[in-house]
Amino acid sequence: MKILISDHLSEKGIDILKNTPGFEVDIETSLTHEELRHVIKDYDALVIRSATKVTSDIIEAAEKLKVIGRAGIGLDNVDIIAASKRGIVVMNTPEGNVITTAEHTIALLMAMSRNIPQAVASMKAGKWEKKKFRGKEVFNKTLGIIGIGRIGRIVAERAKGLKMQVIAYDPYISGDLIEKLGVEPVSFDELLERSDYISVHTPLTNETRDLINAEAFKKMKKGVMVLNCARGGIINEQDLYQAIKEGIVARAALDVFVTEPPVDNPLLELEEVIATPHLGASTEEAQENVAVAVAEQIVDYLVKGTIRNAVNVPAVDAETLANLKPNLILAEKLGSLLTQITRGAVKEISIEYIGETATYDTDPITVSLIKGVLTPFMGHQVNFVNAPILAKERQIKITESKRQEAEDFTNLISVYMKTTESENLVAGTIFGKKDPRLVRINDFRMEAALEGHLLLIFNIDTPGTIGSIGTCLGKHRINISMMDVGQVIEKGQNIILLRTDTPVPDEVRDELLSLENVNIVLKLEL
Repeated sequence: MKILISDHLSEKGIDILKNTPGFEVDIETSLTHEELRHVIKDYDALVIRSATKVTSDIIEAAEKLKVIGRAGIGLDNVDIIAASKRGIVVMNTPEGNVITTAEHTIALLMAMSRNIPQAVASMKAGKWEKKKFRGKEVFNKTLGIIGIGRIGRIVAERAKGLKMQVIAYDPYISGDLIEKLGVEPVSFDELLERSDYISVHTPLTNETRDLINAEAFKKMKKGVMVLNCARGGIINEQDLYQAIKEGIVARAALDVFVTEPPVDNPLLELEEVIATPHLGASTEEAQENVAVAVAEQIVDYLVKGTIRNAVNVPAVDAETLANLKPNLILAEKLGSLLTQITRGAVKEISIEYIGETATYDTDPITVSLIKGVLTPFMGHQVNFVNAPILAKERQIKITESKRQEAEDFTNLISVYMKTTESENLVAGTIFGKKDPRLVRINDFRMEAALEGHLLLIFNIDTPGTIGSIGTCLGKHRINISMMDVGQVIEKGQNIILLRTDTPVPDEVRDELLSLENVNIVLKLEL
């Protein structure tokens, strides 16, 4: 089998692949996109880091490709949907750089507090500017952590060792669990108002994009220091620049940017900003760990058929996967849908398998559902191996039940979710042999495909409301490719699920919400 390594990889990982009998390994780290598209047809496996962009046209040209292995967590550079359609397994190594990213955050926090990069540059320029670079102690200062997952928890632990006061905001983890970490749970606004330092540790999702924006900066105390070692785009770069110029933000430490490498980025012109070139995972130990992990995973899959840390395929044998695949897809999409429509930290998930589905080994289906629940707010940190572990860490109670007596459908998966703020129930089935369909949201019955850019609209059942929704979208040249309506006649309520050809901008969503008789408008991605 032929293996292509297209990004720089630790020698230990390369050696594992080269020493596997039957493997032919090529290392080409300077391929252009067109060159990769031309040569990929000959390879069974592709090993990457963050530089190689595995787009749909690359995947289309990959005639023999069976697996893409990412030495690291982030998979923003891989078209996972296109890979899944071609049956290509996409793997990552989510545990390899947790500690090193947390340590880099603390290193930047200290460097920023004591003006170390600026002082070093001044000294090397032959100056002695002792007064200019007077710093601040971190002792007894308040660190606000946004996202208290695995990296955020390590940052909190290290910060407490520095005798900082640590508060955290994470809408997907219960306050009780945050308190057990020795951290004070707070609302988003309270974190902004109280923090001397703010550090973000969330994936980049539709919800977290531009989370720290002009409105957020206005709520911060003057002189706050801001860190981002997570993903570029969580902090709005333009708004950060303005907040520094206005004196709200005293210092900023950035390891990630919207465009990498950043070109003509005005933030880099400011003395108040220190920056590193995405070094969060760049330690010898971390790079060796992820290289070894991805190499071993690829060997296990190509030689033994064992799948580990895949983000698009559960760890089951090929025959089971073929039989369960439609239900695995259905379960993951139902889980994702529930998370996107239910506010608050997940406390409880109850899954009921009805009819033919109840006769299957449902463990992989349950794992797929859990992955769907966690992915909207955890991104590529979640895969089919660690999803149950991550759910357990968040103290999510998961129960299953089965009954073979079918009612309206020969097979049905019904899922109830309870959070700290609300609860919802969804149900889905398989039409034909492979088409997942949503058939219920709470009391509303419907039949809708679970894919694409979706709008979920709750409205009062009155003449003209659906027409006004269509008119609004049409005015903004947004085409509706699917519409399904659920109705509860006795309550006079409708639920409308729309699929659009393009994502609906926030301002259009707000315009829909302002229409008469429209109560709720939710943007969903499935």
